[in-house]
Amino acid sequence: MRFSGSSLWCRAALLAAMMLAVPMAQAELPSDIGLKPENVSLPPMSKHWVWVNDMVFPHMSDGQIHLFDGDTGRFLGMVSTGYSGHGVLSPDGKTLWSAETYFSRHTRGTRTDVVTVYDTSSLKVTAEISMPPNRGSSIPVVGVSGVTDDGRFLLTYNFNPAQSVSVVDTRANAFVGEVETPGCALVHPSGPRSFFSVCADGGVMTVVLDDTGHVVSQSHTDPIFDMTKDPVTEKPIRIGDVWYFVTFDGDIRPLHANAKGVTALPAWPLFSSEEKKAGWRPGGVLQLAGHAGHKRLYAIVHQGPRDSHKDGGRTIHVYDLESHARVQTIRTQHPVGVIAVSSDDHPLLFAASPEATDLYVYDARSGKLRRTVTEAGTSIMYLNTR
Repeated sequence: MRFSGSSLWCRAALLAAMMLAVPMAQAELPSDIGLKPENVSLPPMSKHWVWVNDMVFPHMSDGQIHLFDGDTGRFLGMVSTGYSGHGVLSPDGKTLWSAETYFSRHTRGTRTDVVTVYDTSSLKVTAEISMPPNRGSSIPVVGVSGVTDDGRFLLTYNFNPAQSVSVVDTRANAFVGEVETPGCALVHPSGPRSFFSVCADGGVMTVVLDDTGHVVSQSHTDPIFDMTKDPVTEKPIRIGDVWYFVTFDGDIRPLHANAKGVTALPAWPLFSSEEKKAGWRPGGVLQLAGHAGHKRLYAIVHQGPRDSHKDGGRTIHVYDLESHARVQTIRTQHPVGVIAVSSDDHPLLFAASPEATDLYVYDARSGKLRRTVTEAGTSIMYLNTR
């Protein structure tokens, strides 16, 4: 059937007249006159809560941290973290510190670096601490920020391109100063007044602070890691006084660390010789997790070439920290590159991928998938649990 131009115009006019003749339904919305902001308190904190650090790659100046209840999958709240923000929980879980960067014109202009202090019972901002604009602009991995064991000093890694660590007094909510760490990257707390950084030569620098946050001593070890033959990744985990590093080829290199310095403990492999020949190796953005009480280490693994150390996988191996034996293998339904385990007696294993939006919640002991939280983030890079 063909219509002339005038016929089509007539039909369009008739349709418009019919629409005008029909009364439009209008929703009666309640008036917001007189409404005021309300202070809302969250339920009592659970060990099964997880803080999802979302870098939001499509618009990185609008970073976020989402809070979810792993037992229900319920979304509990969100805080904004600016560009490349990284959240750190206080030892008692009552405070969230977020090291953040902002620009006066959103994506350009005068730069401002701050530590924003949040009350975790309400997600309300309680303080903002200014710092020199030297923060390292990186994805929020382990070591970008940390807090001393007693929660007194927040430590933030700087790269501009000189390397240093900013020290913030969390009691006074004040910037203390910077500790120069030339050739040594990131920050790993090792006590109430100490931290260490791994250096380019494979050695480790230990820094001890006094009660005001100023440096008492700095020491540098001889090379511990072989940064040429089989380097460690920058993504260790801490269980007790031991930091567990993993190499590109899949060997665990533990360091016992305290204010006196670091001691290298015996290395042990994640894979057999046959598995290494078959290309099995660890990978991911946050590829290790641990449970101190159950003495377990979790590792995302996959098959791939040596330069695939950032690639996730569909397999999580679980190891006994005393025997170093593999005691469990968890197969995930989707590729994951970020994991974390809650610290309670009935732990949950949280898993996500920086390239996907969903958060997967597993029973850490049985390996069974308990639930999937859809649209948990845009670019999930880090998971924080207690």
